[in-house]
Amino acid sequence: MTVNSEEHQYLDLVRRIIATGQHRPDRTGTGTYAIFAPPALRFSLADGSFPLLTTKRVFTRGIIEELLWFISGCTDGKVLTAKGVNIWEGNGSREYLDKVGLSHRREGDLGPVYGFQWRHFGAEYKTCDDDYTGQGVDQLAQVIEKIKTNPTDRRIIFTAWNPKDLSIMALPPCHMFCQFFVTLPTEPDSKPRLSCLMYQRSCDTGLGVPFNIASYALLTCMIALMTDTEPHEFILQMGDAHVYANHVEALNTQLEREPREFPKLVIKRSKEEIGSIDGFKVDDFEIVGYKPYNKIGMTMSVSYNVRFQC
Repeated sequence: MTVNSEEHQYLDLVRRIIATGQHRPDRTGTGTYAIFAPPALRFSLADGSFPLLTTKRVFTRGIIEELLWFISGCTDGKVLTAKGVNIWEGNGSREYLDKVGLSHRREGDLGPVYGFQWRHFGAEYKTCDDDYTGQGVDQLAQVIEKIKTNPTDRRIIFTAWNPKDLSIMALPPCHMFCQFFVTLPTEPDSKPRLSCLMYQRSCDTGLGVPFNIASYALLTCMIALMTDTEPHEFILQMGDAHVYANHVEALNTQLEREPREFPKLVIKRSKEEIGSIDGFKVDDFEIVGYKPYNKIGMTMSVSYNVRFQC
């Protein structure tokens, strides 16, 4: 039987947080058990390996739809909801926006969250319905260009953390900073290898982190295709790594399960057919050999509870 040591490192972290984490209050009123700056989690992306947890079913379509939504620069949560992806619904509701002082926004307008910062950093945010073409810094495009033209650059970075805009975001970014590293080829006819390090300041380890791992692994694979590199590794460094008190029972069930082998990611169209990072579609991605255990329901903590689909 194959031992999935990479998923075991995640489970060991969950076990450690539950056993040793400090019980702390949080903004949702739920309460968490938390530790600070645990060792980084590392996941191989070589040979198509895709770190989609197997000890519970992860909402794969939601991961893909949300990532494409980020890449498009969209900040309208209703765009995702219309596709049956409700992960931003709680933070875009009328009740929530009113509660956090954003009553002037229409329902679903999340403010300058991830996609806006990735593609229009520094632009003046108005509403999710405005056109920001050509405004601000397109950090994602810059990352791709640097990988292509200056792969040893130590500044292949993008960030979603913009202090100027935090007060007008429905939710400040949790996964907030990425750096990419290109390992140059040492063998003839081999390709450079692309790795991504992501820093996450606030880590909902039971519910959000499995989603975040798969999302940034997928982003790395997409950028690798666009830059003629090979996906190599995704590394997640956490800050406040926590388990919500109301997730402990579900996680204890998950901890009893032995991880299975990770699936493979296949991108069905070529770089030429896709054209650019903006050209990807949901149907471009196929997850092969994903054999998870049954899903485990957990409640996402916001100002009031909404059900997270995973």
